[in-house]
Amino acid sequence: MPTEQYTIEHILPQNEDLRPEWREDLGPDWAEIQARYLHTLGNLTLTGYNSEYSDRAFVEKRDMTGGFRESPLRLNQGIGTLEAWNEPTIQARAARLAGEALKIWARPDVSPEILAMYQAPRADSERTIEDHPNLLRPERRAQFERLSEEVLAFDPAVVVEFLKVRVSFTADTTFLDVIPQAARLVLVLNIPIAALRDERGVARDVSQIGHWGVGETQVHFEANSDFNYLLGLVRQAYEYQLGDGDE
Repeated sequence: MPTEQYTIEHILPQNEDLRPEWREDLGPDWAEIQARYLHTLGNLTLTGYNSEYSDRAFVEKRDMTGGFRESPLRLNQGIGTLEAWNEPTIQARAARLAGEALKIWARPDVSPEILAMYQAPRADSERTIEDHPNLLRPERRAQFERLSEEVLAFDPAVVVEFLKVRVSFTADTTFLDVIPQAARLVLVLNIPIAALRDERGVARDVSQIGHWGVGETQVHFEANSDFNYLLGLVRQAYEYQLGDGDE
């Protein structure tokens, strides 16, 4: 029979007034079982004899001409050997078909980098520290949390926002961006280097080169950096943007 003539068949019929043979196979809870499993994977198949099957008893569907014993479809494999069609057989067939589906349509094994190319981008408002793998490293996490705690203490108006590649600290305008790297935190200060009091010369001018972050002055926060000195540079950027340090 041409495949285009096949239609979906409910092995357990849709008829609410099931024949006595079906009620006997399903047991005293036949109505509940029919409602639960009628349209599920285990009870659905393909056949070219849908009208002939109708709501016949299972043994009739199995043994009739064109019945399940004679079905050439692999989808119907095993149905023709059963003595009854009931809750356990429906569950067993559903589990078998699900297992076969997982083998046939296996999930691709791709790297996180490749997978990210096909995922919908997350809105910045939905991002958290968990979206920055480098901040999940214990040493970087400790550095960031120490810095964040001190910077947020500058003013209750200071807000931290986790963006795609940076973490932004703002008070009306951005004064600090943190770029998490594996070996360090890169601080981008929104203050011209000429306006920055940096006696130790740890900051560098990045105004003429491509870089992440708002601002043109960059400082590396290393594991051995003088934290209080770096915090003083950040405070200068904060005061500069609020106008307190603009001379």
